[in-house]
Amino acid sequence: MRSAAETRPLGAMRRAATVTIGAAFALICGTAHAAHAPLTVRTEYGRVRGALTRGVLAFKGIPYAAPPEGVLRWAAPQPPRSWHGVRSARHFGPDCMQRPTPGDQAPLRTRPSENCLYVNVWRPAHSSGKPLPVMVWIYGGWYVDGGTSPAIYDGSSFARRGVVLVSFNYRLGNFGLFSFPALLRRHQPVGDFTFMDQIAALRWVQHNIAAFGGNPHNVTVFGESAGGASVNALLITPLARGLFQKAIIESGGGAGWLGPDRPLRGGAPSAEAAGVRLARQLGVRGQGTKALAELRALPAKRVLEGVNMRTRAHVVGYVGGPVVDDRLYFGAPVREYAKGMGARIPVMIGSNSADLGWMPVKSLPALFAEFGPYAARARALFDPTGELPLQQVSAEVGGDLWMIEPARAIARILSARGQPVYEYRYSYVPTSMRGTWWGAWHATEIPFVFDTVRVHYGTLTSRADEAMARTMQRYWVAFARTGHPDPAGAPRWPRYQIRADRLMNFTDHGPVFEPDPYRQRLDLVLRAGLQRPGT
Repeated sequence: MRSAAETRPLGAMRRAATVTIGAAFALICGTAHAAHAPLTVRTEYGRVRGALTRGVLAFKGIPYAAPPEGVLRWAAPQPPRSWHGVRSARHFGPDCMQRPTPGDQAPLRTRPSENCLYVNVWRPAHSSGKPLPVMVWIYGGWYVDGGTSPAIYDGSSFARRGVVLVSFNYRLGNFGLFSFPALLRRHQPVGDFTFMDQIAALRWVQHNIAAFGGNPHNVTVFGESAGGASVNALLITPLARGLFQKAIIESGGGAGWLGPDRPLRGGAPSAEAAGVRLARQLGVRGQGTKALAELRALPAKRVLEGVNMRTRAHVVGYVGGPVVDDRLYFGAPVREYAKGMGARIPVMIGSNSADLGWMPVKSLPALFAEFGPYAARARALFDPTGELPLQQVSAEVGGDLWMIEPARAIARILSARGQPVYEYRYSYVPTSMRGTWWGAWHATEIPFVFDTVRVHYGTLTSRADEAMARTMQRYWVAFARTGHPDPAGAPRWPRYQIRADRLMNFTDHGPVFEPDPYRQRLDLVLRAGLQRPGT
């Protein structure tokens, strides 16, 4: 998801109004070299024409699947219709159907629609002619919000570092994670249309990215929050095997998707039962093909049922999160990796120092009582001065439980079986927020990874913020190039080892490779056997 724990305020969102001499020079150079990379590219479905801006070619709104409307609502993604002539790829296609969360710090720049399965590509306007590494971004939003149009997801900075950056939309909420008895098809996955879309987009990359200068054999998939959880799911499902060679998981949890696993069928907690309840909520009776046809004929806004990140827990008509079907989604990644599941490829994984989470308690004594016989130790670790407010302690315990410890658990499991794993902690607080935030909140690393901090923080952006953005992106790009996050001239980032338990910590003073500063806290959370709310 793109906002911190139900979209906390992050600061100003104003764009910088001036163009520096360096930017103007880059624009001139980009124009001069435009002939070295064509503005028109042939994809398997037709030709597209992009736009050149400051040395970057951007191609937006390219269909990777047919519009999932009508009879294709709640169907596996189908190939788009081919087109004649040259299709303009200068503007984003619509983001997928949703009710945007007010105050979201990654606001959409399109009007959401069911006709939303589009991909975007950024590449340098001039390159050496060798195939470039490819990075594929998966946005977050609790599987109910999100899209590729927000300005902080602009891929231009990645392209200037010699990467082909790809982003794509995927179905959300009641459109993306829906099950119904009449949908069952033997030997075909159902329910997790979200993941079907993601796999279809990755297949499009395999078939088309060479035409944009990218290397289909050097693809890194990366995502944050629900996007990071999606990366876990893609690593585990055999249906995505071979579609990417490296993976980055940013605050993707791992102990389950912030709630109990939902089986496809079998009683009230099942995904099918949730689909039937939604149908009744929408005035549709029955469970057969006639009822399914009626549901598919309903206006999209009716099916949406007003679901977003703030309302999803309270809206009666929300069908819930991913569906455990043992083909696309297998359940809690920590458990599945421990069974030996998952692609054996290089993985970068991490979380933020004040990541997403909370505990449903009304007082600090009640919170520490959750630790049972370790209550005194918990108090000493989480509130050593006895002066912290409940909100902060609850968030820190919850963040450890929901995001931070699961990331470490996955790093331990994968590294123990010989995979190259690199763990990080993002602790950097933007200079304008210091003294206000007690750590780096959920999703706040994104504008630094994309090097779009000035777009996000506007005139509040400091030189230190811009330097950290450049540093982080260099590590991400180095990993995408080689599988080793070791950019030249930067502090070295060795592979994760269980015994040493060291990670790269992106601090206010720069990147530091050090023992996990939260080790005692995370060990205690494990020892006490805390459970996330709803599990």
